[in-house]
Amino acid sequence: MRSSKILGPGVLAVSLALVVNATPALADTTEDPYLHQQVTWGPCLFEPTDGAKPAECAQITVPRDWARPGTGADLHVTISRVRATGTADQRRGVILLNPGGPGGQGSPLAGEIAGLQPALNQAYDLIGMDPRGTGEAGGTTPEQKGFRCAIPEDQLPPQDALLDARDRSRDSIRLHQQTAKAVAQACQADPIAPYITTWQTAHDMDLIRALLGEQKLNYLGYSYGTWLGAKYASLFPAHAGKMVLDSSMNWQGRLQAGFEAFPVIDQRQFDDVYLPWVARQFPEQVGSTAAEAKQTWEQVRAYYATQGMAPDNYDGIFVGNGSEIQWLLSAIVFVVGAQALHGQPQGLTSVPAALRAQLDARSQAAFDVPAAQLTAARVVAKGLGTVSTNGTRIAVACGDQANHSAAWYKALSDTQGPRYPLFGWAYGLTEPCGFWRGLPEHPLPTLPREVAPDVLVVQGEFDPQTGYEQAASAVRAAPGVTMVSVDDSPFHGQYAVSGNPCVDGMVNVFLLNNSRPGNSTCPGVPLLGEDEVYPVAGPVRSGPHAATAAAGVLSTLQQAVQELISSVNAGR
Repeated sequence: MRSSKILGPGVLAVSLALVVNATPALADTTEDPYLHQQVTWGPCLFEPTDGAKPAECAQITVPRDWARPGTGADLHVTISRVRATGTADQRRGVILLNPGGPGGQGSPLAGEIAGLQPALNQAYDLIGMDPRGTGEAGGTTPEQKGFRCAIPEDQLPPQDALLDARDRSRDSIRLHQQTAKAVAQACQADPIAPYITTWQTAHDMDLIRALLGEQKLNYLGYSYGTWLGAKYASLFPAHAGKMVLDSSMNWQGRLQAGFEAFPVIDQRQFDDVYLPWVARQFPEQVGSTAAEAKQTWEQVRAYYATQGMAPDNYDGIFVGNGSEIQWLLSAIVFVVGAQALHGQPQGLTSVPAALRAQLDARSQAAFDVPAAQLTAARVVAKGLGTVSTNGTRIAVACGDQANHSAAWYKALSDTQGPRYPLFGWAYGLTEPCGFWRGLPEHPLPTLPREVAPDVLVVQGEFDPQTGYEQAASAVRAAPGVTMVSVDDSPFHGQYAVSGNPCVDGMVNVFLLNNSRPGNSTCPGVPLLGEDEVYPVAGPVRSGPHAATAAAGVLSTLQQAVQELISSVNAGR
């Protein structure tokens, strides 16, 4: 994260209210250095994904603290832009994009969404943003990489400790909490931490709106990005345009509640959707039913532990399993382990033809060999477990609202573990927010009634990262907001990235034709390697129109963006 010289006191003696509520008519605000900075567009540091449209990037200067501009070194926030391709008469404004996290870098997203939805880009300038704390996408220097927590190695458990949260011994609990405490203390020790919050970022967003000369800021946010977008609209209702909140948290409630529900929704997706799919695709290796596959999964978990893979790390591969790329990785690890366990020849050679190319590509990316050459020993040697040092993620998650204590999270673990063993044992022991100190300085309001008619929520039924019930609770608590439910969908991120024509059509009608759908249900699309949808009982009531959508394979660009949205919110 870059800093600039502190501006002189005479220049900084400006009204915060004027900064926050600024509109494109800036004639009376000539004293304000933030509103009158020059936005200079140029090349971006990141390499665009294949299929994305070229974007241009700029850095804007924001106060370190919007409550007290000038009390510390200013910060820089990188934004990107893909200009609308239509005529001036067709242009409808700008859409700011956010992939979630907290801590996801959004500047590549502008070109990616433009490549996936050219009709949207015809009408709107698409604006990406690397929020404060995230650094600059594509950056290589420590400054460009943003807020990383400097965790002392000696404060973490030994690298050879095979942690298993199911082990409820005193030493096991101590080691798990040791990591959470070290992360929290290291992140909070950085002087930037108090200023990396949703409240501060929402004010950055309104400055971006003003600098772009827009009266309204339209918005598309995924995952945590739904929380960020809803809080922007709550703080700046006069400037909130159309808001699409995809894979939604309960932005009318507690941010942490969404994370606390991870064990519940992970287990539901794993048991009800993922294991049946694995059994259909790999019956020879894992069993032909979901029950057999679950038994095999437990056996493989124990087998990998004997080979040096921590059970927590094995579990973590299946937690937040919200993208096709992650499904492929988890299936590879599971099936290769099952082959080794049963003494079968190593390497994925007997695989469904429809998945062969994708399995090879994922194995090559993760393990440097095609699937047919992959062994369980190579999986173990790769080492798939890491401690996150993403300070933006921790600071926002723990700093937006008051936190529970470490003892409360330990009790949650005791309660959730027996019912949701995939992640229930681990989550309550590994939550850094239990060790976060202090209360938030700025309360976050709920969505005002006047904004509700311009908000559309989109939510998958079996999303393992933002639960369906979280989205439904937000909609119930915000009269006038409507929701498009996606029946049987187990993935995180729907619009533009899931290959679902019903979802894309409804969102585009809202953004392009000013016609917001009422509460609706879209049918899901077939899972990887399949040409039909296997219905699963869940919280979505399938309507009479919920027929199977057309099968299709996600494009490389769709998979990449879906993986971005999932990966920035996968690890808790």
